[in-house]
Amino acid sequence: MPFGVDEAGKGPALGSMFAAAVYCDDRDVLPEGIADSKRLEPDRREELAAAIRADDRVHVGVTEVPPARIDEPATDMNSLTVDAHAEAIESALEGCDPARLETDPVSGLCDACDTDADRFARRVADACADPTAAGLEIEARHGADDDSAVVGAASIVAKVERDAHVDALAAEYGPVGSGYPSDPTTREFLETYVDEHGTLPPFARESWSTCEDVLAAAQQTGLEQF
Repeated sequence: MPFGVDEAGKGPALGSMFAAAVYCDDRDVLPEGIADSKRLEPDRREELAAAIRADDRVHVGVTEVPPARIDEPATDMNSLTVDAHAEAIESALEGCDPARLETDPVSGLCDACDTDADRFARRVADACADPTAAGLEIEARHGADDDSAVVGAASIVAKVERDAHVDALAAEYGPVGSGYPSDPTTREFLETYVDEHGTLPPFARESWSTCEDVLAAAQQTGLEQF
């Protein structure tokens, strides 16, 4: 598969989701040590992401889906993930040799973000504007980030983008944790921020139940004080 796609940050209550696509005609050019990003230490992920991006034989596309887009009432996370995968694929293919894209169908593998992997692949293919003349052939598989080097590369790039995003938020707002609802640091940050400002932080996913619950609890506490 010349390209692989994966996402990072689908489930957090804070911050953006990122999708990355990595394209290379020869996967042997990818750096050694690639694996599912969750299996790698942060420093190693950053090293691998830098090596992937530095190689002119490898083309990378990244899409950011900010909280405002996630909170739009007319959409849902599955559809946003499909669109983000498609946008990342299109971005990665923009850097490829046009002559190569004119002659043969370009195939790719996504880490399936749907219980039905085949349905997810069809939806991503339908969402692509198809920047190739010969067409796209897209597959999806659960666990592809663990058994496909090119999908693993995409998972690393997406995770490093997400981590840098969270680090930037922490630099501005203080410790925000990972952004996931199960993270005590994230929960404490949300509760403290709402107590101090009376509203959610601007990078919160307001439609997430975690954020709604924290805001409702603070408002209830405020009413009880009168």
